[in-house]
Amino acid sequence: MSKIKVVHIVEALGGGVYTYFKNLSHFFGSEDIAKKVETTIIYSSKRKEIIPENIRKEFSPNVRLIEMDMVRELSPIKDFQSILALRKLLKELCPDLVHLHSSKAGILGRFANTLLLTNKKKVFYTPHGYAFLRQDISVSKRKFYHFIEKYAQRFFGGTTVACGDTEYEIAKNFGKSRLVRNGIDFKAIEKKYVFIKNEKLTFGIVGRITAQKNPKLFNEIAKRYPEFNFIWIGDGELRHEITAQNIQISGWFYDMNEVYSWVNKIDVFLQTSLWEGLPLAVLEAMALRKPVVAKNVIGNKDIVQKGKNGFLFDSVNELEPIFREIEQQHLAMGNNSFALCAENFDCFKNLKGLISIYQNALK
Repeated sequence: MSKIKVVHIVEALGGGVYTYFKNLSHFFGSEDIAKKVETTIIYSSKRKEIIPENIRKEFSPNVRLIEMDMVRELSPIKDFQSILALRKLLKELCPDLVHLHSSKAGILGRFANTLLLTNKKKVFYTPHGYAFLRQDISVSKRKFYHFIEKYAQRFFGGTTVACGDTEYEIAKNFGKSRLVRNGIDFKAIEKKYVFIKNEKLTFGIVGRITAQKNPKLFNEIAKRYPEFNFIWIGDGELRHEITAQNIQISGWFYDMNEVYSWVNKIDVFLQTSLWEGLPLAVLEAMALRKPVVAKNVIGNKDIVQKGKNGFLFDSVNELEPIFREIEQQHLAMGNNSFALCAENFDCFKNLKGLISIYQNALK
């Protein structure tokens, strides 16, 4: 089979999606894989949490990068301009396949591909966490996003490539779907592990202090358990909601080595998010031998095995027995996290499944 030309389109290039694409670029940019698949990434660098000039430094030079103006919010005029720009790029690049990532690019890319008329490409779509699962928007908006996801695939066709097991179960209700789990550069991250013994059990989270990460809940837990220490590794616009005296906020880091050094300082990863796709920050913590205590939501449920590498919870009132067991078992559970991550969430193993999906689509 001749080399497959794949164009990836992403607007939401921030947080875990940024890590996903950085790893994807190095996988498809490696010497062996680049012989089989020619990869282009069309992206927007509008997200606050990224430094645009770092993208070309951190992504593989063997992958073509094209920056394009796309906005996160719904904007009929700007969105239509983006659709026309994408249509023009797809005509010029003439790929065999188009892979869309996250909700906004999923819609813009499908419209752009449809406007190609007789030259339409086969389409794949990865939600990275469905927008209708968000808890920071109204019920009516969630219903609207669900409607779009449901009928976009029915009208435009294509295949959903889910990034986690629960997302895959949802995707199957909308149409043709496959599973390629999110993952991390496991071998690189495990080398960053340093054992640190804390006087007090220390819980931590990594990420922007936003509504999604639920800083109010993190703060409430810290206040209820003053005998433990808590660290928020990151910063953000809701910093003012962190008021407990036993919480330390690290501030911003743009060097991941600094982030890993902070994760080494915690004993347990405390994931309070209201919703997730498949959270890479948790996977990285697992590679650094941290057990996980996480809110019982989609994404987290695909990572945590009760009593083995951590626990899921629905309310603060459930945490007392969980924290007492974690106190006694956090080192053993951390080793279990490491093993589970190595087995299921190594991105360079998992992305091989994407090659098979692409090849089968063109047979």
